[in-house]
Amino acid sequence: MKKKTNKDQQENYLERKPKRHEAIAWAKDEKGIVTLDIENTGFFNRLAQKFFHKPKVTHIHLDEMGSFVWPIMDGEKDIIAIGKEVEEQFGEKANPLYERLAKFFQVLDSYHFITWN
Repeated sequence: MKKKTNKDQQENYLERKPKRHEAIAWAKDEKGIVTLDIENTGFFNRLAQKFFHKPKVTHIHLDEMGSFVWPIMDGEKDIIAIGKEVEEQFGEKANPLYERLAKFFQVLDSYHFITWN
C-alpha cells in the first residue's frame, strides 16, 4: 500500500474550495478591514456572560491579507485561484504565499468559520 506524502496532501488541499459559513455575520470598515461577529451561544458561554461579564458577541478583526481573502471565499474558487489573486494584490509581501493561505484556512476551519465545497 502506498503511503501519502506531504506533497500529495498539499496538492489535494490546494484544490479545495473554501466557502464562508453562512451563519457568520461580517462587515468591512472604511479601511477595508473585515470584522467577523461571532455570537457566543451555549450553556457555558451563557454562564461566562452572566458571572464573568463576557460579551454576547465576539468581534474578530482580520489582518490585511485575511480581509482581502474573506470576501472572495465563495465556494467556487479553489485555494490556488485565491492565491493568484492574493499574489496580484500583495506581490512579494504575501510570501510564503501558499503556506500562509493553508495555515489561514486551517485556522478558519478549526473554528468552523468556513465550509468546503
